[in-house]
Amino acid sequence: MRNSYLGELSAEFAGTMILLLFGCGVVAQVVTAPANSPLGDHDSIAWAWGIGVTLGVYTAARISGAHINPAVTIALAAYQGFPWRKVLPYVLAQTLGAFVAALIVRVAYADLINRADPNHTFATQIVFSTLPGNGGGGVSIPTAFLDQVIGTAILVFVVFALVNARNNPPLANLGPVVIGLLVVAIGMAWGANAGYAINPARDFGPRLASFITGYSTAWVDPNGTPYWWLPIVAPIVGGLVGGAFFKVLIERYLTADEGPQPVGREPIEAPGREA
Repeated sequence: MRNSYLGELSAEFAGTMILLLFGCGVVAQVVTAPANSPLGDHDSIAWAWGIGVTLGVYTAARISGAHINPAVTIALAAYQGFPWRKVLPYVLAQTLGAFVAALIVRVAYADLINRADPNHTFATQIVFSTLPGNGGGGVSIPTAFLDQVIGTAILVFVVFALVNARNNPPLANLGPVVIGLLVVAIGMAWGANAGYAINPARDFGPRLASFITGYSTAWVDPNGTPYWWLPIVAPIVGGLVGGAFFKVLIERYLTADEGPQPVGREPIEAPGREA
């Protein structure tokens, strides 16, 4: 008896929604706060995103493996045996979870957004989706693309290392905490060029939510260049690069006495559940 397929998709939806409630929520709090407000800064953004990842993973891990990121799902399918037939449904569930979370943040912060940016410009667009140079310009599209490839490659490489049972992974169910710290570190080290989306669902879902709630420039960067595709394509490329590096540099040298930790696997057996 296994958890139902619908349960897997529900878990991916819920886990990604939790992630985005904290992620978009903290950016909204910081961006709409008055100057010199004690309500937060870049560090609080990085920490809240990381904590959101931790809580999202704890939410979904038992049922779906807690991918909560299409780049991770695709990398797991390419290198760790996750069924390709489940990739698109997982991606859609993740994107829907991000979309719903962004709508919740948009409604809850509507008054403060209108006060800070009544014309709904790029100044508050970054609450929902990423931009080159975090909306401040000075970063080219090729640089932003490379940045997202590097950031997502780091993410997937280290996640694969953390969840492999042959590689001395975190014990006592601390894996989600360490993965959250990984995202904090990426945010603090790789956040300047393109806002460290490193997750297509995290960017596209909220970008769509912002577009239908008044942000007419949601699909472009401040120069008017179409930008929406970059935080989708570059993280997918980066995830495949990171997964390949893990296979070549680490996994091939691990002893074969144990199988890998079943992240991205078929759902675990759950007593009392029918198929």
